This record gives sequence, structure tokens and C-alpha cells, in this order.
Amino acid sequence: MVAADARTAITFALSPGQASDAVEGRELLGGIGPLPAPLYLIMDRAYEDNKTLQLALDFGYIPVVPPRSNRLQPWQYDKAMYRKRNEIERLFRRLKGFRRIFSRFDKLDVVFLAFLTFALIVEALR
Repeated sequence: MVAADARTAITFALSPGQASDAVEGRELLGGIGPLPAPLYLIMDRAYEDNKTLQLALDFGYIPVVPPRSNRLQPWQYDKAMYRKRNEIERLFRRLKGFRRIFSRFDKLDVVFLAFLTFALIVEALR
């Protein structure tokens, strides 16, 4: 999910449980495309691979992601900006308030995506 703040999701996609988050994240960034002005892109450590970072830089984002502890050449990142990642986590918590989402009652992906879209609209209007 790419979100602007604690209430607004920009885009999202479902992926299989065994799939890498970084691959799906690159596809979502590719769907958004380049930006006219640089913006911070706050990401989880799951997205700290070289391909995702390079794609973010190519599209004009300023990536804010801590390097994994086993990186041979770690980089510096804006720790104050990274603390704002909790806003996106709050969006996930609000979505889990919908019982149908957190328990995954819907077996078909299309039905689950429809209700997830509905829940995101409800959260944006609150």
C-alpha cells in the first residue's frame, strides 16, 4: 500500500503471502510514476533492496528507509522523518477495525479488494 497519511491510501494491491513485498512495492511505485517535485518516500525495511531504492530515486522520491543490520555499506537516513511511518501503521490499524478485513472472511480476491476499497473510502471520509 502506498499511503499519503494516516487516512488516505494512494494505491494498493494484493499479493500472495509468500511473495516478496519489495517486488509488489516496485510495481506500485511504477504505477504512480515520476514526480514533478521531490517527496519523501518512507518505507519499511522490507523495501530496502537496491532495485527499490534506485526506482524511488529515478522517480524523484527521497527514500527514507533504514538499512538492514547485515548491510556491508549502510547509509544515513532521516530518523526524524522515519518516525512518521507510524501514520501509515495507524491506517493499517484502522483497516483492521473492520472485522471482515482482519479475519479475511472473503475467499475471493475480488470481493476482498472491493471491501478493502470500501473501508478505505469510509476511513478517508471520517
